[in-house]
Amino acid sequence: MDLVPLELEALDPRVAAIGGDRWLERLHRGTRWAEGPVYFPAGRFLVWSDIPNDRMLRWDELTGAVGPFREPAGYTNGNTLDREGRLVSCEHGARRVTRTEHDGRVTVLADRWNGKRLNSPNDVVVRSDGSVWFTDPPYGILSDYEGHRADPEIDGCHVYRIDPVTGATRVVADDFARPNGLAFSLDESRLYIADTERNHVRVFDVGDEGGLSGGKLFAEHTGRGGFDGLRLDEEGRVWASVGRAIHCYHPDGALLGRMILPEETSNLVFGGPKRNRLFVTATTSLYSMLLNVRGARPVWAGS
Repeated sequence: MDLVPLELEALDPRVAAIGGDRWLERLHRGTRWAEGPVYFPAGRFLVWSDIPNDRMLRWDELTGAVGPFREPAGYTNGNTLDREGRLVSCEHGARRVTRTEHDGRVTVLADRWNGKRLNSPNDVVVRSDGSVWFTDPPYGILSDYEGHRADPEIDGCHVYRIDPVTGATRVVADDFARPNGLAFSLDESRLYIADTERNHVRVFDVGDEGGLSGGKLFAEHTGRGGFDGLRLDEEGRVWASVGRAIHCYHPDGALLGRMILPEETSNLVFGGPKRNRLFVTATTSLYSMLLNVRGARPVWAGS
């Protein structure tokens, strides 16, 4: 077992309710830029992206073995599961959002808006009504490192919603510089969205018809590193990857504490049989730690 010391910073007395491992377990090392972790409870394995190497990897929880999941992988970035446990992915290479069916077929959910190609879909979440929400910054078309260099066809970097019935893609937020990670509140009445360039997280109210309103500031960071992936635990606390740290925020926006990692983080996800194992993708490595709190109930669990 490869154990890595973990530096913990308590910034609010309420963080005392959170406990668990005081170290990180490095599960794998050897990626160029690890991203998009997603946990499959039925098989007890985790899949994540290695964007510059154009591959997706699979870690088996029972054996600890790591092997290829998909290669080439379309420079896939963010991943999640839908209500039926199917993989939904953001592909930089083909500039699209896809769903992998249970038989392995790949279905394209969105690759254009108003007839124009998307920039490079980055992160994605699925709501319990089946709608798919994703962010679309330009990282995959800025160079050939994380995709294919290209000129943008859309004026701006937006947040989109794919209708679960019609499949239509529409903009739900258009005032972001670099929208990135996103996560719903426990009752799905709010949506948290990170803006990496502006280095803050905003929270929006979700309307009955799937529209967003509000967008007030929830958290901001003035230090090194920008907001990336977001997840919630079952108490509504927001966990965010920010530079070399994982930040934990109370639902009121207060920063409770942070965990300092050895390298730049990108994303995170709760998993394991009890949803109390926190997995973190961080540049070259996949890390995990056991906590005394559990991740929010996912859509496939009937939330």
